[in-house]
Amino acid sequence: IIAGVKMKNSDVMRRLRGPKGSRVDVKVMRQNVPGLIDFSITRADIPIYSVDASYMADPTTGYIRISRFAEQTPKEFSEALEKLKKEGMKNLIIDLQGNGGGYLNAAQEIAAHFLDKGDMIVYTEGPKTPNHTYRAPRDGDFHDGRVVVLVDQYSASASEILSGAIQDHDRGVITGRRTFGKGLVQRPFPFPDGSMIRLTVAKYYTPSGRCIQKPYVKGDIDDYALDIKKRFDSGELMHPDSLRKVMPDSLRFTTLKKQRTVYGGGGIMPDVAVPLDTAWFTPYYRDLMAKGMIVKYTIGYIDSHRASLLRDYPTVDDFANRFDVTPGMLDSLTKSAEAEGVKMNREEYEKSREYISMVVKAMLARDLYDAGSYYRIANMHNPTFTEGLRLINSPEEYRRLLGGE
Repeated sequence: IIAGVKMKNSDVMRRLRGPKGSRVDVKVMRQNVPGLIDFSITRADIPIYSVDASYMADPTTGYIRISRFAEQTPKEFSEALEKLKKEGMKNLIIDLQGNGGGYLNAAQEIAAHFLDKGDMIVYTEGPKTPNHTYRAPRDGDFHDGRVVVLVDQYSASASEILSGAIQDHDRGVITGRRTFGKGLVQRPFPFPDGSMIRLTVAKYYTPSGRCIQKPYVKGDIDDYALDIKKRFDSGELMHPDSLRKVMPDSLRFTTLKKQRTVYGGGGIMPDVAVPLDTAWFTPYYRDLMAKGMIVKYTIGYIDSHRASLLRDYPTVDDFANRFDVTPGMLDSLTKSAEAEGVKMNREEYEKSREYISMVVKAMLARDLYDAGSYYRIANMHNPTFTEGLRLINSPEEYRRLLGGE
């Protein structure tokens, strides 16, 4: 028995884990279900995917979200790309929002889908190490369709390598906010006692010559660590276009094919800026999430309504188009939250209500269908996604942004 005995998560995991192929029997108590439900679980490897979602955003536009760059990411991306092509995809949105990076090779393999053989993807330069250039190993298989890449202030490292290569080769439009600016090449040096240090030996540069790494002052770690806060305080996140107006000539670069102006100074500056939307964020919403009340409510709702939901909405598209979170559902959520210490603030609730409703619907979709279903719902309320979809369906504006006539 683990309920009500204050057992640590590590102790629960120790009891559930075991050799692959072995079996563990558990009894589960569910809300509004009498007695205990028996489950027999066969232990196996649990895959962790880096392509969170892939679906057709409209009849000709595919959408692929990459949460990190791992060993299997190129394979997952290629499979998603082929699947979407078979579903009629002509144009593609790549979502790198919140992607903190990962393997360089993964970003290189994905960039190669959109470039010609031999095109530069990124290069490194350091004072004590040889420079190295990474190029597309083959001709890409997605040359003709329009491409929009979504980024934000948390897109970093390999995300910046991919988006920088696409921007510098004029292969797609970057949409969102300036990326994080993490472009350091670090080499591990092990010690006899088993410890290790990672020493910075070089920096990454985009094909046009922009240093991805944001600048920092030696010894001023606080200034570097608080960069995102500085962007918020300065108004950059709310008015991201304003940064272009103060860029010195030394940070202006040109793209390789259309000779468009792009900007250095750390991170990848988008072609189309989308302000950070915080209108919905309130302390009340924060408390609901921090105490897990929305997750708890959606789990309980699914337990009680799974069969009827799947009968009425057999596919995620049915659910996305026809299901509405009712006022009664939100009432139940806020009352259960109040019972667990999240005091109702009516003014803050009204400010966050639409967003709370979206999160509830997205979480229900995720539990009913698959993890990617969350984004089918959430993207409808994501200004960066909606702007990207608008651009990809505006051929003239898209061409103009890429230096076309």
